[in-house]
Amino acid sequence: MSNAPAHPPEGRGISRRTLIGGLLVATAAVTGTGTAMFMKMNEEESPKPTTPFDPFEPTFGKEGLVTNAFAFVHPDNPHSKRSRDWVTTSGSLFAKDGAGWTGVPDAGNTGPDSARHTESAVFRLVTRRRDFGPVEVSAWVRLEPPVTTRRTPARDWDGGHVWLRYHSPQELYALSFRRRDDVVVIKRKIPGFGPEDEDSGGYATLAEGRHALSYGAWHHVVASAVNLPSGSVRLRLDIDGKTVLTGEDRTPGPLRRPGGVGLRADNTELLFRDFRALPEPSAPTSE
Repeated sequence: MSNAPAHPPEGRGISRRTLIGGLLVATAAVTGTGTAMFMKMNEEESPKPTTPFDPFEPTFGKEGLVTNAFAFVHPDNPHSKRSRDWVTTSGSLFAKDGAGWTGVPDAGNTGPDSARHTESAVFRLVTRRRDFGPVEVSAWVRLEPPVTTRRTPARDWDGGHVWLRYHSPQELYALSFRRRDDVVVIKRKIPGFGPEDEDSGGYATLAEGRHALSYGAWHHVVASAVNLPSGSVRLRLDIDGKTVLTGEDRTPGPLRRPGGVGLRADNTELLFRDFRALPEPSAPTSE
């Protein structure tokens, strides 16, 4: 992968009982040390070959609300602001000078227009499209220092994250590019794993390291997921032209299949532009 330029260009349900032993291997390349843990998810159906998809390069206007959590909860309400590209399951997505923006994070309910509250202290954004298999997601991002609200106390994971292979809020890959604790992490979320609530899902760490990008400045983030002929999924996180973390999920189960892509932000104001989801060039198109 070529080095990123120094600044952004101008705008343009499975239960816990199905989890059995397996190996997830990870390597932190540059600033961290990899971790490994054991798990496996059964899957009756063998993974199907993955074919290339059309690139996804959404655009944003000068300003205004794009969509919000109210539209997700009330899709048929005539006052809901729905997007053809995005679903915001929590928080608000605004356009700001050709970029996407969470607004200033708070813990209030959005309402139909997010005029009083953004609810973006917990910001969850995913594409309507779910055909992204072997993919490279890139974006210029700018994060402000983390805050707290009456509903969202300070937590280690406060910051910005990229979602890959999003099947549901309980099943996805999350690549954390900036956290309050200066850790970068690649995680997999699995239905019924972790908390006692079988519907909530829990995170399993595939790799972690340390890399603290600066707040209030633009950075180029690239996250990718590639299906390997061995049956594994390889994940990689690049920041400002350098690979900071890699991981391999050797028992991906349903996450071998395509899904959505998106962004998550916790207790932080996020601005992003030039969001692109492209077929990963090195990915095999058949197995």
